[in-house]
Amino acid sequence: MAGWLIRRTLFAFATLWAISMLSFVVIQIPPGDYVTSYIAQLQSQGTIFTDVEAQALRDLYGLDQPVILQYFRWLGLMAQGNFGVSFEFNRPVLDVIGDRFLLTIVVSVAALLLTWIVALPIGIYSAVKQYSIGDYAFTFIGFIGLAIPGFLLALVLMYFGFVLFDANVGGLFSPEYAQADWSWHKFWDLMQHMPIPALALGLAGTAFLIRIMRANLLDELRKPYLVTARAKGLTNNRAVLKYPVRVALNPFVSIVPFVLRDIVGGSVIVSIVLSLPTLGPILLKSLIAQDSFLAGTIILLLGVITVVGTLISDILLVILDPRIKFEARGG
Repeated sequence: MAGWLIRRTLFAFATLWAISMLSFVVIQIPPGDYVTSYIAQLQSQGTIFTDVEAQALRDLYGLDQPVILQYFRWLGLMAQGNFGVSFEFNRPVLDVIGDRFLLTIVVSVAALLLTWIVALPIGIYSAVKQYSIGDYAFTFIGFIGLAIPGFLLALVLMYFGFVLFDANVGGLFSPEYAQADWSWHKFWDLMQHMPIPALALGLAGTAFLIRIMRANLLDELRKPYLVTARAKGLTNNRAVLKYPVRVALNPFVSIVPFVLRDIVGGSVIVSIVLSLPTLGPILLKSLIAQDSFLAGTIILLLGVITVVGTLISDILLVILDPRIKFEARGG
């Protein structure tokens, strides 16, 4: 078991290295660099820049070096716990990100927990009560959830929040707590603002997991071992929850990383729509400005969330399924 966990962890680090390399290289694909976009911005305001001044800026930021050298310089900084300096903000990347990374994790985890809490019981109900009115209703709602993008749902929620409740549903904090230091009052204010972002991000994943759980459990309910369990005196509810649900959870858990990936990816757009102080708005700004260190770091951190979610999913599968435990020991 320990050897299996070590191998999985090493694979996770290798994946993160590949993500860091690809994200840094992809950022360099558009023509020009940060100096190009910076000069264009200044020229639109009437400032004149010479080629000598532009080259001096590139020398200052190290942008005159080949991309591979810039990447390894960034990699060396990361090994020292330093992600470089943001060109756009002229501050260390970690200072620019600040609490935004933590808030991105909180919002993503809240959305994932919402999908689990809602999808698991509804999926079980839809399978046990197949073709009932409730099953048809949840199936219809599930298809709607799959069809509506997260950013569109965020806009709808904002509209009804303003029109029906005269409330500002944007952001994660009330104005008096936005710049305040962390305290229990600020944490409680964050929790009060969490349902809207979690719902906007988690609805599509919830609908998808409901369909997965329903399909998996229907397969298990038709197998002979359930008839045997009932014949031994187990009630129907206990027999279903003790055996088929546990087996049906395997695919349900294994696709959680993909749901988390969609949540994290969707959080970039939803956070811009809802004005959330997460990594989304900063990522968009850094990509437009071609701020390679800042954009690369944010993409890497978003990749970390997805890879860690995959690792947690693998561990949960080992806990749920004894066959995977046996293969882990035998491997």
